[in-house]
Amino acid sequence: MPDRPATLRDVAAAAGVHPGTASRALNPGTRILVSEGTARRVAAVAADLGYRPNPVARSLRTRRSHTVGVLIPDLNNPLFPPIVRGLEDKLAAAGYVALIGNTDSDPGRERLLFEQMRARHVDGFALATATSHGRLLADVAAAELPVVLMNRLQQDYSFSSVSVDNEQGIRLAISYLAKLGHTRIAHIAGPQEASTGTSRLTGFRDGMAAHGLAVREELIVYAGRYTVEEGTRCARELLAVPGGCTAVVAANDMLAVGCYAALDEAGLRCPEDVSVTGFNDMPFIDRLRPPLTTVRFPHYQLGTEAAQLLLERIGDREAPVKILYLAPELVARGSVTAPGPPPGPASRPGPAQTAHPAPVPLSRARRA
Repeated sequence: MPDRPATLRDVAAAAGVHPGTASRALNPGTRILVSEGTARRVAAVAADLGYRPNPVARSLRTRRSHTVGVLIPDLNNPLFPPIVRGLEDKLAAAGYVALIGNTDSDPGRERLLFEQMRARHVDGFALATATSHGRLLADVAAAELPVVLMNRLQQDYSFSSVSVDNEQGIRLAISYLAKLGHTRIAHIAGPQEASTGTSRLTGFRDGMAAHGLAVREELIVYAGRYTVEEGTRCARELLAVPGGCTAVVAANDMLAVGCYAALDEAGLRCPEDVSVTGFNDMPFIDRLRPPLTTVRFPHYQLGTEAAQLLLERIGDREAPVKILYLAPELVARGSVTAPGPPPGPASRPGPAQTAHPAPVPLSRARRA
């Protein structure tokens, strides 16, 4: 091997082709323009010479960096890793690399990460952080950058997006509870600046109406973030409402896990005293005690679909905007049962008498 790094011209000369042909053969996006035999020969020579493409030189030629900025609101939420994995796999097949940024749902941090990625000339953005009050989407729209929204919708902007049918998912949970006989159903709503929060609340109201059930506004509480801590706080509020509830429909699994902790504090059992449902079917949620009934959708597919839409926008800025909804599915597990008679104070077990062991906190499980 030569002392200096092999160049594209070295590869082309050794393979007996023009440098332009060698470049097309080694680029996943243009390989189809070269015969299969030539592409294989060029790839073999490149491997023998230890050739590594120069991304800076390529970006100068093509005006593309072949990188994509990905903003995630909370990497501690187990929902997002499989989504990002699907996105990365699809992008990698097209020769792109994803730059991942965790915003912690902080608008200032979101802005900083966005500007840093833009300074690195990313070709587009995949955003799972879109909110109704944020300024970032307005700036992105004004700059006409290729963007796709993941697990979010924004009707005010012409962005392609991929999400689950949130309203239908909550309606499935309500229908399941209603058929078991639940009538006093509460809802822990997600943050209302996020489309998942507003659409799942709409699904809750619609689902209750479809079964002729009255919505008690005091049995709807609003989480500021999708966290276990917020789920515990909201569940405490619900347990303090006179008359109470027999079931809680949480807007996501993290909030549902928080319900488990609040019930345990109050000496109540899930599902004997209060049934609980979540949304997302995030990894390991079936390991809780009792396992959580939740709404499932294909996380990995959401990521691959988002990547495909983004690649279409990068390739053609005039490509039509597409809004994709993935079908939800209710997964019935041990956290839901038919409602029993309201327990009196003497019949409610204390913390040491609970029928189920305390729930396994997700954070502790992740550290193990």
